[in-house]
Amino acid sequence: MTTLTIRRPDDWHLHLRDGEMLKGVLPETARHFARAIIMPNLVPPVVTAKDAAEYRDRIMAAKPDNSDFQPLMTLYLTEDTNVKDLRAAHEIGLITAVKLYPAGATTNSASGVKDFKNVRRQLETMAQIGLPLCIHGEVTDPDVDIFDREAVFIDTILDPLRRDIPGLRVISEHITTKDGVDYIRENKDIAATITTHHLVINRNHILVGGIKPHYYCLPVAKREQHRLALVEAATSGDPHFFLGTDSAPHTDDLKEHACGCAGCFTATNTLSILAEVFEQEGKLGTLEKFTSLNGPAFYKLPANQDTITLTKGDPVTYPAKIDTGAGPVTVFDPLMPLHWRVT
Repeated sequence: MTTLTIRRPDDWHLHLRDGEMLKGVLPETARHFARAIIMPNLVPPVVTAKDAAEYRDRIMAAKPDNSDFQPLMTLYLTEDTNVKDLRAAHEIGLITAVKLYPAGATTNSASGVKDFKNVRRQLETMAQIGLPLCIHGEVTDPDVDIFDREAVFIDTILDPLRRDIPGLRVISEHITTKDGVDYIRENKDIAATITTHHLVINRNHILVGGIKPHYYCLPVAKREQHRLALVEAATSGDPHFFLGTDSAPHTDDLKEHACGCAGCFTATNTLSILAEVFEQEGKLGTLEKFTSLNGPAFYKLPANQDTITLTKGDPVTYPAKIDTGAGPVTVFDPLMPLHWRVT
């Protein structure tokens, strides 16, 4: 197979930031993706309907000319989130989901949830109205090893939460472990996004031969056995797994720093990487499900009608960096030749 035509994909987990960074990185997503779930962890975070509307306006203003890219907005869940405001934002179609960050779990998550009992009313409302919850599934207990935080979260928070509030539709974002894969397969009313970079790297890529800051992300990459479980899940065609790149731009000075920021910027070359990974597994036939069909189905949205075509040929060259008004952003290097390009 040297050509593959699929419905235009969506990205169900994307960081665009704001200001000059937004203007610099948005074209990299809008080039190939029709829609994206936009993360609300700005400073200050997007916590109200007014915040979401204003942020959406800034995104729309930054779109390239003639682009039909559609941002799908989210609210940042806090213990003070107003239920009436949340419900109203959903009713007018302003938001597609709500994002839950455990306080301190990742970039700009200080305003997140400290005590899950304090967001019970908000979560019950979401279950009633069918508003999905996107969740960063890691505990923040300093006594829990960073490589175990996803598995502990599943056992101590996610599973009890879902049992306590039946009907809550949860997306466990950027899963990184076999534990996460197994839990999704064993349950209903739950799905998971898988990132491009977690299909490619394990923790050795970050640490062996020196610290590689551009492979550092949260959740951190795990052992090879977990990466292989993610690849199997993503390529399986299972409707509960779909693409959420978690493409997260930081300028190089903030990545290459004594306390470097977490995040891999994959918006530019994601589709080439995915095609390569799926072909290696002999599963190109399921790529469309992962990128274009499973996500809309879980969110109860129509799949895109237009298509894109990937063509296989000589290795594709991507820029090493994207220049933005905020500074240069390094593009994720998958450490393998990429032979598929969008044509």
